[in-house]
Amino acid sequence: MDRMLFFMWRLWRNPPSRLKLIVMMAALALAVGLVLVERYVGWPDWMRAERMPRPRLPHP
Repeated sequence: MDRMLFFMWRLWRNPPSRLKLIVMMAALALAVGLVLVERYVGWPDWMRAERMPRPRLPHP
């Protein structure tokens, strides 16, 4: 949380250039769009990541 507050304070004190701001907003929009697609539409089966079982060491 402290890291995010420091980042926001730095943005407030030294605002980024217009191009950097557009890139940041595009990344944020892409992230929000992916969350919405995952929540309401879902992913196709070929894009799902299945959990792989972790190999365990045998007991002695």
